[in-house]
Amino acid sequence: MVKICCIGAGYVGGPTMAVIALKCPSIEVAVVDISVARINAWNSDQLPIYEPGLDEVVKQCRGKNLFFSTDIEKHVSEADIIFVSVNTPTKTQGLGAGKAADLTYWESAARMIADVSKSNKIVVEKSTVPVRTAEAIEKILTHNSKGIKYQILSNPEFLAEGTAIQDLFNPDRVLIGGRETPEGQKAIQALKDVYAHWVPEDRIICTNLWSAELSKLAANAFLAQRISSVNAMSALCEATGADVSQVSHAVGKDSRIGPKFLNASVGFGGSCFQKDILNLVYICECNGLTEVASYWKQVIKVNDYQKNRFVNRIVSSMFNTVSGKKIAVLGFAFKKDTGDTRETPAIDVCKGLLGDKARLSIYDPQVTDDQIQRDLSMNKFDWDHPVHLQPMSPTTVKQVSVVWDAYEATKDAHGLCILTEWDEFKTLDYQRIFDNMQKPAFVFDGRSIVNPEKLREIGFIVYSIGKPLDPWLRDMPAVA
Repeated sequence: MVKICCIGAGYVGGPTMAVIALKCPSIEVAVVDISVARINAWNSDQLPIYEPGLDEVVKQCRGKNLFFSTDIEKHVSEADIIFVSVNTPTKTQGLGAGKAADLTYWESAARMIADVSKSNKIVVEKSTVPVRTAEAIEKILTHNSKGIKYQILSNPEFLAEGTAIQDLFNPDRVLIGGRETPEGQKAIQALKDVYAHWVPEDRIICTNLWSAELSKLAANAFLAQRISSVNAMSALCEATGADVSQVSHAVGKDSRIGPKFLNASVGFGGSCFQKDILNLVYICECNGLTEVASYWKQVIKVNDYQKNRFVNRIVSSMFNTVSGKKIAVLGFAFKKDTGDTRETPAIDVCKGLLGDKARLSIYDPQVTDDQIQRDLSMNKFDWDHPVHLQPMSPTTVKQVSVVWDAYEATKDAHGLCILTEWDEFKTLDYQRIFDNMQKPAFVFDGRSIVNPEKLREIGFIVYSIGKPLDPWLRDMPAVA
């Protein structure tokens, strides 16, 4: 029986291994992590992450051929294939701070594999890592090999949160990079055989190591670039009276461009886009490619500009001050159908409003009070380090209350911001909300999910990103 072990029971490791276990009943899959709380959650009815369809998959396999454990050394030493899915956060200090990936956790995983292994292993990079990480890992393993042979493969994940299980069941492609040696090719084949249980052969792409590592960074950079492109257009649309949704619809009809990732919004978030682009920028700079680095840097600059523009628009619309005013924030996750708040634009928007002394009332169907308070009291990049290295008990931000109902959030508020495109926000009773708000009542739609005309008929003053401006807003330019 082939045994697979995955180090890291997070957003990537957990769902990926659950689906491998489901699709390959003859393979024993163990997911290991140093966090006892996280492993206990995976073994309970309340999984540590929210992902549509994940519950069913885990319950079908758990205890049969899918196991969650803190006994890392046992499972690593028994495994034939080891997936490493640990955090690769952005460095916060030292060489490359603010851009380079911190490979501390990766390196300690590699050293532990070398320590406990008693048989040959295939080690698979699942975390997003900088190009040529495999080479560093290979060196650590071979210098500590005690006669054991290791093959390193790169198998980047291309999951989108909210649709991760669907993406795993039916991937656009599975990418496997390995050495161009007979041993390397044999290792590629071994991993290919696992995926071939359910993925058509023509969707499994085999490349060299560096191509696989770079393809992941490139894919995320291209996606983020599309979002920043349409967001840049949204600012121009507001200035000229065009409607960004009509522009992006027309542009997306071009088959060379396609319609995906062309929705203007308050900005992109999630654990990968910003981190991967910063990583790409750092690699370019290290290789003397300054122009290429500054090209990709601009994608993040536009994203930051969009968030600042949104905050400025709120403040300038409300008589240039939000001090002491209650503002309802609907949605805190970085996108719908996930409870993930990593790099969510909501953090910067809320911090911007708090900086102007607003009082915030926040509602998100999947994000806890504790998580929101933690996010608002953390420094940039802290979120990506293990919990024990994060601020212990987040200092509660006094001007923030977290509520469990959109109507409660908006009661007596001067303004309402929509920061996540949850479906339930489309069907709220906006008349009821309007009746219970202070007047004039403002809606700032950062996700283009409400119908501005209908809300104006109720009596709201509406700002929707990239849409023609309300007459009220035209007289109050947002100073960016």
